[in-house]
Amino acid sequence: MKPTLLELISQGKTLVSDGAWGTFLQAKGLQPGKCPEEWNAIHPQEVLDIALGYIAAGADMIETNSFGGNRFKLEGFGLEDQVYLLNRKAAEISRQAAGDDKYVLGSVGPTGKMLLMGDVTEEELYQAFKEQAIALYEGGADAIILETMTAIDEASIAVRAARENTPCTVICTMTFDHLLTGDYRTMMGVSPAEMVIALKEAGVHIVGANCSNGIEGMIKITEEIRSVDADIPVLIHANAGLPILQGSCTVFPESPDMMAAFAPQLANAGANIIGGCCGTTPDHIHRLVEVLK
Repeated sequence: MKPTLLELISQGKTLVSDGAWGTFLQAKGLQPGKCPEEWNAIHPQEVLDIALGYIAAGADMIETNSFGGNRFKLEGFGLEDQVYLLNRKAAEISRQAAGDDKYVLGSVGPTGKMLLMGDVTEEELYQAFKEQAIALYEGGADAIILETMTAIDEASIAVRAARENTPCTVICTMTFDHLLTGDYRTMMGVSPAEMVIALKEAGVHIVGANCSNGIEGMIKITEEIRSVDADIPVLIHANAGLPILQGSCTVFPESPDMMAAFAPQLANAGANIIGGCCGTTPDHIHRLVEVLK
């Protein structure tokens, strides 16, 4: 029986996660405005190819094609009755790619609803995260990764829903913007330190950050996390640099070598799991593996 992610981290290993998914789905034909999660049912081989690409690059773990798989997001595509099916399929596909030795992180993104604005109740949020987490677990996920969160209340509810309804390792990452003051905050004003304190109370196993920053910016975020907790495992999924608009296209400028150059410093700052977000490819992940292993 393979060790859990927490057991591996406790052994002092720096683990490597996967990279971006959305750009590859688009390259395979996903049209703007269409549902990425529906591809788990109608184009499973295309989704599997993406997962296999990251496993071939040497990733220790891969996510699932389920970021927008909650009932609120799927309702926009008329697919709210397929929450269980599409999430379970997402996990089954990544499980097939990962085999018995690698790890599957069931991806869960924000709902797009705000408690502060009265869009939704706490119970409705809890139930939405609960049904998604259960489906991902039953499809074979080893962990649930709640990612790109900005509001601490939603993130905390998501953590509780995953902890209380699955035996999975629960990871939560928030996305932080770099302010003119030099500080990092989410869109809702949450600092990395505040994130750690609140999510630990909710029962999270692993915290971290994803998106919004290149890998160099993630170093300071990791240092702030470590300033309030020296022990909690930290996962970082950085973009391939800050996006640049070239004509009508968004380009992420960091090459695999540029990203990998900062990886040892990020690990030294306290990151236990390092992977990629927007703009990263299997080539980026392969270079991270070479540098960190």
